[in-house]
Amino acid sequence: MKNNFKIHRIVLKVLLWLVIISAVGFLVFVGLQVSGKNRLYKKSANKRPDLSVASVTWEEDETTEEGEGSEQTSASVPILQTEDEGDNWEEGDLRYKGVHYRYNDEMLTFLFMGIDKKKGTVKEAKNGIDGGQSDAMFLMALNPKTKEATLININRDTMTDIDVYTETGVFLATMKRQITLQHGYGDGKEISCERSVSAVSKLFYNLPIHGYCAINLEAVPKINDAVGGVDVVALEDVKEGSKTIFKEGQKVHLSGKFATLYVQSRDDSFGSAGRRAERQKQYVVAYADAARAAMKKNVTVLVDLFKTISKYMVTDITVDEVSYFSTQVADYKFDGSRMYSLQGETKMGEEHEEFYADEKALFELILKVYYDVIDD
Repeated sequence: MKNNFKIHRIVLKVLLWLVIISAVGFLVFVGLQVSGKNRLYKKSANKRPDLSVASVTWEEDETTEEGEGSEQTSASVPILQTEDEGDNWEEGDLRYKGVHYRYNDEMLTFLFMGIDKKKGTVKEAKNGIDGGQSDAMFLMALNPKTKEATLININRDTMTDIDVYTETGVFLATMKRQITLQHGYGDGKEISCERSVSAVSKLFYNLPIHGYCAINLEAVPKINDAVGGVDVVALEDVKEGSKTIFKEGQKVHLSGKFATLYVQSRDDSFGSAGRRAERQKQYVVAYADAARAAMKKNVTVLVDLFKTISKYMVTDITVDEVSYFSTQVADYKFDGSRMYSLQGETKMGEEHEEFYADEKALFELILKVYYDVIDD
């Protein structure tokens, strides 16, 4: 009997310690989640896009009927109103085309970049102009209210203000150049990424960006194969040198180096960067489907993937932020209908192609993704 009593006491002690350890572990996990959430939102506290500086002269031809035989032109009715309009008006609100908008300050936005460094892991650049170009750029916007994820593809040749430096890192000037070049002016690591984040934020009217992730193209085959490969229908002929690897309309299962080839290759023909961007867009959607399917079979896929590509990646997303995301992102809806590309026009510059974003389309895209419609 005494032995049995001792055994019961030992079992109870073990169970008690397991409960304590579990409770502590749970509290640590919850603490990380709360810390991650707080850290993310602290980055954008009291910040929002400044759409009031946007040019709104694009609708001069629009008119509003006001009684029989009379018209009120855009010259007499402001297209964009930013002043206080009553009890339901808050600081930062605006009215566009008669609709009342308010910035959704729960939005979280991250910049993802594919860097054209093919050889090896992430290393510090040899000098201040050798940080590598961002051949692929996507903004991921998460809306906690609707549980929707949106991706915005940014053309690498988008002309915008970037900060230019010398090889030794001395600031020269802010110039209008292709946004892909901004990453090159830096160390190829954190400084390059932070400067790219700044350039993208300014392009989007000072949009708050909560984090970044830059991945060398060397990692693409590993990312691709970790989910079992990706299925696409080739949007155009894709060549490696003079050899055609994929034909337009061909159903392809991308694996290994062919994933890199599909998302990176382009020829010298006019508009090739834009066509490549469409392939990248298509690939991201297909990859999301493949990743979901892989996660159903093995829930550790993403964790294993993160470990595998960490040496090819530069990011400022912290452990506690990842902990917060791990319980949030799985519930988000994402498909091709919530993936956008900047609209605009590609022109031939003195040496390279230049993409000019359509100001009105960009303005309205920001409203669509980041603002709520308010009932007056």
